[in-house]
Amino acid sequence: MTDPVFPDLKGRSVFITGGGAGIGAALTEAFLRQGARVAFCQRSDATPFCDAMELATGNRPLFLPCDIAVTDQLQLTLATAAKAHGPITVLVNNAANDQRHDTLETDETFWDWSIDVNLRSYFFACQSVIPGMQAAGGGSIVNFSSISFMMADTGYAAYITANAGIVGLTRTLAREFGPDRIRVNAIAPGWVLTDRQKELWVTPEALASHLARQCLPDPIQPADVAGSVLFLASDAARMMTSQTLILDGGFVSG
Repeated sequence: MTDPVFPDLKGRSVFITGGGAGIGAALTEAFLRQGARVAFCQRSDATPFCDAMELATGNRPLFLPCDIAVTDQLQLTLATAAKAHGPITVLVNNAANDQRHDTLETDETFWDWSIDVNLRSYFFACQSVIPGMQAAGGGSIVNFSSISFMMADTGYAAYITANAGIVGLTRTLAREFGPDRIRVNAIAPGWVLTDRQKELWVTPEALASHLARQCLPDPIQPADVAGSVLFLASDAARMMTSQTLILDGGFVSG
């Protein structure tokens, strides 16, 4: 599968949270192939991934280790990326953790951690890059949500709550900073078969049951998400803001 080409993304300063694995890795590669200047963060070492991306695309991403749940660390990381590549004009809040938990056994410490990772970090990442976008005359923020909050699903209430909050955050920031030509959109994928999902939850039975409810019969791969994010980041979507783009093979409507 070949991603579409958006010439305006060439040379753009792009930052992706969690950009070295899963969906994030597919996004990093897609933006590198557009000729963007890509920086990303995650907690684990991503040097081998950067080496592979440089070899595959001829464009090396900047990896910055960071725990996005620690706000001052996240802010410093974004400032470092902006210093290296220029003001960040495309922010993709992708990193998340969908750890399962029992509602009646969830304590305050776990709840706070989950909200910190899955929602609070999104707010402070946006807050950090918006002044640079204002100075640059505009920008695009893409926040990853999930169809989980649309499904009345169970087993991870904190994560589902955060994903509903991401849509609210997206809409209010789009309204507040639209006059600065800063677009803020969300993308809500369905079940994307990342390595993590395969290791933890994908079984033949569960996958067959899920695909039976999709309109499209194929499992969603990380690369399937990249084209939509490129579109939302590009000038092709210059009049699109405050929206949530559902990418789930038709599961929610199926």
